[in-house]
Amino acid sequence: MADIVIKDRKVYIRDVKAIAETVSAILVCIDDEQFWIPTSQIDDDSEVYADGHEGTLVITEWIAERKEGLLDLAD
Repeated sequence: MADIVIKDRKVYIRDVKAIAETVSAILVCIDDEQFWIPTSQIDDDSEVYADGHEGTLVITEWIAERKEGLLDLAD
């Protein structure tokens, strides 16, 4: 189960790895599940924002709700 915290309309997800990127999105791996996240929805406080980055991903609550299965990974 992923360590996911929702605070101030932001979603903090620990232990995330970015495994690919395009001009407008990154592909992240969270608990062996993959999600494309638009870079426009990644918060400035995020440690993960480009291919190869690992750490805490901080995204908008709006996009987290729209990525089917993402919030279901919460502890």
